[in-house]
Amino acid sequence: MQFDLRSMAEHMGGVAWAVVIVLFIMSIYSIAVMIERYFTYKKATEQSRKYAPEVARLLKSGNIKQAIDISHGVGVKYSHLAQVLSVGLQEWQYQQESGEVQRDKEGAVDAAKRAIQRATAVKLADLKRGLSGLATIGATAPFVGLFGTTFGIINAFSGMALTGSGGIAAISAGIAEALITTAFGLFVAVPAVWAFNYFNGKVEGFNVEMDNSSSELLDYFIKKNV
Repeated sequence: MQFDLRSMAEHMGGVAWAVVIVLFIMSIYSIAVMIERYFTYKKATEQSRKYAPEVARLLKSGNIKQAIDISHGVGVKYSHLAQVLSVGLQEWQYQQESGEVQRDKEGAVDAAKRAIQRATAVKLADLKRGLSGLATIGATAPFVGLFGTTFGIINAFSGMALTGSGGIAAISAGIAEALITTAFGLFVAVPAVWAFNYFNGKVEGFNVEMDNSSSELLDYFIKKNV
């Protein structure tokens, strides 16, 4: 047996092929999550960069209704800032229309703050969607490969026992299983771990942006004359 990829694959047993198929499915899932999250985060960043100065301009001129309108526009569908700030703006407008701002401004600001906090929690959960899957794949893929490796070693020793010798021909099939499943497990796990860390850092950045923008909006409500 030659130790090239094709020859090793031909000598793999059923357990090794089952492990490879499971790892292949895990790999396809992780790649799909990576692509979807990358474009989602890219759109969120681009749309928020356009949205933030526009809504700030409208608030400075006191046009809260227009700020709410652009927060629900098609062009900010993926903007994390728009989805969070729009809730606070709507709550403030409701408090104004109900006269609560005039009666108890501090209570109205607290109501807007709670609405923003709820919206931020929901948006964070949405931004983290799929990341737990990447973390799970990154943590478990090497062990799935190790499961195939274990059976490969067992087959290698079984070949030695049957032939009564330790020649390469006796252990070649077992070595093939061990090498391929181990390598494939690492091949699936490493990109998943990298992607998880990268995307998790992006989510933390989005969280900071939402917190800062929310604080600025609440400061605007506090300073705004009734």
